[in-house]
Amino acid sequence: MVDRLANSEANTRRISIVENCFGAAGQPLTIPGRVLIGEGVLTKLCRKKPKARQFFLFNDILVYGNIVIQKKKYNKQHIIPLENVTIDSIKDEGELRNGWLIKTPTKSFAVYAATATEKSEWMNHINKCVTDLLSKSGKTPSSEHAAVWVPDSEATVCMRCQKAKFTPVNRRHHCRKCGFVVCGPCSEKRFLLPSQSSKPVRICDFCYDLLSTGDMAACQPTRSDSYSQSLKSPLNDVSDDDDDDDSSD
Repeated sequence: MVDRLANSEANTRRISIVENCFGAAGQPLTIPGRVLIGEGVLTKLCRKKPKARQFFLFNDILVYGNIVIQKKKYNKQHIIPLENVTIDSIKDEGELRNGWLIKTPTKSFAVYAATATEKSEWMNHINKCVTDLLSKSGKTPSSEHAAVWVPDSEATVCMRCQKAKFTPVNRRHHCRKCGFVVCGPCSEKRFLLPSQSSKPVRICDFCYDLLSTGDMAACQPTRSDSYSQSLKSPLNDVSDDDDDDDSSD
């Protein structure tokens, strides 16, 4: 089915519409063999609060961006190669429902669909695209993934020392290895994580000690549902602000 659509005029037209919605600031998306599988609005759990984002699933990449004008204009385009993606379901809890993790070596985050059916369709289509890609390339699924950042709202004190209270002066920071919310003194060190950055990045003292001794796996986060307390407001924010978790500490 996908192969038949690859060279169809309808597919080419749909991809062209997506390109135009992102404008000159977006990357070209039309390449031979690429097929637009589906699209929709998902709620992405960002550092400070959940935000609505427009997602586009292609047979080889996942694209998302900020909504400026629904179905007409998007910005802050992000492109994720699907061959690096793994996904895990998140259990429903409170207002956080119909969610799953999108995990890659570079960045990982949680998204939520409006209904259980929509969640199932997204996950099934993503898994099929990933399986087909890996089957064609002969590659194995990625075993390494970046930590999913714990939202700011989950931590009133440092998650490592359990003492430092966060204030407008004593800022929150995130460890790039475990994703915990930590204070400045607990995250003064930097470590090179090549899959995330070409420069050393902020990590907490706990992860630094483990990484320095070569124990890479011990500080890998194990929680897949650490978002249960983060949703305090309705899932209807469609601002065009930057994602909070893209460049902030």
